[in-house]
Amino acid sequence: MECILCPRHCPVDRQAGERGFCGMTEEVLVARVAPHYWEEPCISGTSGSGTVFFSGCNLRCVYCQNRVIAAGRLGRRMSVPQLAEAFMSLQRQGCHNINLVTPSHFVPQIARALRLAKLTIPVVYNTSSYECVETLRLLDGLVDIYLADFKYMDKERAKRYSHAEDYSETAKLALEEMVRQTRSAVYEKDGRVIPDATEYPDGALMKRGVIVRHLLLPDGVEEAKQVLRYLYETYGDVIAISIMNQYTPLPYVAAYHELNRQVTEEEYEEVVEFALELGIGHGFLQEGQAASESFIPEFTE
Repeated sequence: MECILCPRHCPVDRQAGERGFCGMTEEVLVARVAPHYWEEPCISGTSGSGTVFFSGCNLRCVYCQNRVIAAGRLGRRMSVPQLAEAFMSLQRQGCHNINLVTPSHFVPQIARALRLAKLTIPVVYNTSSYECVETLRLLDGLVDIYLADFKYMDKERAKRYSHAEDYSETAKLALEEMVRQTRSAVYEKDGRVIPDATEYPDGALMKRGVIVRHLLLPDGVEEAKQVLRYLYETYGDVIAISIMNQYTPLPYVAAYHELNRQVTEEEYEEVVEFALELGIGHGFLQEGQAASESFIPEFTE
């Protein structure tokens, strides 16, 4: 058997309890179900984004802030009906959306749960973008918003930090499918729907569309510029671009000396200025210093 849900195509039978790179069997493991208030403002709004953090990961970046769940060490088992009920619980709590965090390796179960749940709020697919197009197509019509990373253009950095030399080419194809499914952004503000938006209306909530995040890494200014140029030249303002400065050098990156520091204000400002020079107008910036450990959610057994 071979698991074909992600680009790694691990030679394992997850139905039989075998584990591949993501560390998960077919059994859904969920580390956290709770409102989350630190996404982009059009996602978190005032009542929070209803996040469901799935255990395991098909990328496992060396600097991951959610390392404890990426390694699959925490979480509780959920059946498809239980997962659907978790979605409904977040909706009843008044969350603006259902936010599926690191969901790639559980897409078939998630799709069944979404069909079972009676949701009236958008569904957000929060992904590293290391995805198979065929897997994303299982979500066509079920996901409203793709909250997608674009981490690297450089193959060597992708291999060193995320064990995925093919990250860039894979993410490009995945992003193309995400945009095909959602088309241009739709926001809602004060009960008024704003379709085909090419900029973020202050205070609005996203109802459909794609946000692409780039986390600036130490010594990553030139790569960030390559990513931004590719995104803007390919998609213009059809997608929103989020430039993030919250990289946190946690203790386990000590072996990667170049990562063992925060991003400087000068580095971040240079990337922002480049984005403005390109003409990017539909996006999000982070104010203040790089994030501290307080941005990392609490995960429990």
